Amino acid sequence: MMRSIFFVPLFLLLVSPTEQQLVQIFELVGDVANSVLRTTLMADDDSPDVVRMHPDVGRPTPDMIVRQGYKAETHQVTTEDGYVLQMHRIPSNSPGGEPVFLQHGLLSSSADWVELGPESGLAYILNEQGYDVWMGNARGNTYSRNHVSLSPASSKFWQYTFNECGMFDLPAEIDYVLETTNYTQLTYIGHSMGTTMFWVLASTRPEYNAKIKQMHALSPVAFMKNVKTPIRLITPFASIGGWFTSMIGVNEFAPSNFFTEYIGRRLCRDGAVTQSVCSNITFLLFGFNSRQLNETALPVIYSHTPAGVSTKTLLHFSQLINSDRFCKYDHGSKANMQEYKTAYPPDYQLERITAPVYLHYSSNDWMSELIDVVKLCKSLKNCRGMYKVPLEEFNHLDFLWAIDVRHLLYNRVLRQMTWE
Repeated sequence: MMRSIFFVPLFLLLVSPTEQQLVQIFELVGDVANSVLRTTLMADDDSPDVVRMHPDVGRPTPDMIVRQGYKAETHQVTTEDGYVLQMHRIPSNSPGGEPVFLQHGLLSSSADWVELGPESGLAYILNEQGYDVWMGNARGNTYSRNHVSLSPASSKFWQYTFNECGMFDLPAEIDYVLETTNYTQLTYIGHSMGTTMFWVLASTRPEYNAKIKQMHALSPVAFMKNVKTPIRLITPFASIGGWFTSMIGVNEFAPSNFFTEYIGRRLCRDGAVTQSVCSNITFLLFGFNSRQLNETALPVIYSHTPAGVSTKTLLHFSQLINSDRFCKYDHGSKANMQEYKTAYPPDYQLERITAPVYLHYSSNDWMSELIDVVKLCKSLKNCRGMYKVPLEEFNHLDFLWAIDVRHLLYNRVLRQMTWE
């Protein structure tokens, strides 16, 4: 019953509803969610379910790493435009281990790479192979909410998209890693928006191509005309005003806070009748593959995700969907003339990307459709190939959290990392 109640209204989001219908849908979902929360809140906090809670729920990335018996370091770097970013590192146990840089995707953080533990967490797997593992955190997320002069309470702090993350965040972090490790190159592995940021970097600041030994794109996102994700519904309603911005946030979209963590603790725990609700919400956004979802890990995942991002970033992605282009943010014709000297935002020049790129995609990825991945590969000068995950149900989040992700994907990436 609970599954069907959430499934029907959420599924309707995919069929282009009117403004009135969308309001009704969210009101219905809200009513049901409130009812579930009221019931759950009445439970005794000393119940066995609470005692069984996973020890990594709400635990910061470095603490999760240390709890598993690995060394962890925290590093700070400041970008050219003043954002203070936090990076997390699992140093190599071997002298001179090659650096690998992991960049998370939309609404995420460095926690993505370690939440599932040493058996499935890519950061641990790479470290066990002798690599020096660095994990970036994009501006605005849980670990990168500082600036030399701006506060997250200020609207100015949130005036960025993945464009600035690529142009400023990645250069600062990559230069810091190479300087610290005394290497001239590193291997870059990105997921979702972590790939988008790389396309921005390597096309707008092409000198950084020489610093990349390999780039592995897990669920590559650039062209988005054919995606199925409900993110495509944001732009048509962006003009609604107060109601719309109150739904998604005026400056920050989906911040990670105590309420989100509490939902993860109480509604997604093992044995909770509402655990399937968590599964359905995740599936709605990124595709269906219940066989590969480790529901035991849901409380950990939901305590770290969403990790915060600017609303403007979501709008930028929705513009890509509508335009069938990979281009800069559209401010409107008048503002575009001031910013770009043209009425329309310019395309990113993907032909300027010369670093070796490996594209890893899947059939059930609602954020990265095959036709769009093919278009991306053809646009790159050094696309070394497109590699399909050998499981038809593999979805967008499975690149991080699938039960068999090591066998289906990571082992192949490890082999390819020895090819250069």
